[in-house]
Amino acid sequence: MAKYLLLKHYRGAPRMGNDVPMDQWTPQEVSDHVRFMQEFADRLEADGELVDAQALAPEGLWVQYGGEGEPPRTDGPFAETKDLIAGWMAIDVDSQERAVQLAGELSAAPGAGGRPVFEWLEVRPFMAAPPTIED
Repeated sequence: MAKYLLLKHYRGAPRMGNDVPMDQWTPQEVSDHVRFMQEFADRLEADGELVDAQALAPEGLWVQYGGEGEPPRTDGPFAETKDLIAGWMAIDVDSQERAVQLAGELSAAPGAGGRPVFEWLEVRPFMAAPPTIED
């Protein structure tokens, strides 16, 4: 089994087939989209392929150690991730081909007008083992 991260990009990826921004969807369209995502995650969980899935809020901070005291925080510069990454799903599957197949299915979540969004998903493998340091 190999773990992959499926990143949902709403901006910054190639243009989606149904690119009406979610903030312009009706409440029913949002509900249908969320229901699709939940049912997809439930199916993967039942199959033993789901590790975790989370939607991300648009807010975020950069934090850096700055010595003693409270670390400095700033609302940027972000690498545009707060605009790009709407959520993620970690999966544990038999192959990269299976990860790609699942990403393709997830890409068809309904959007505006009930039509699939055909969004682009980034498929990133987890690092199998950390690199070692040799003396």
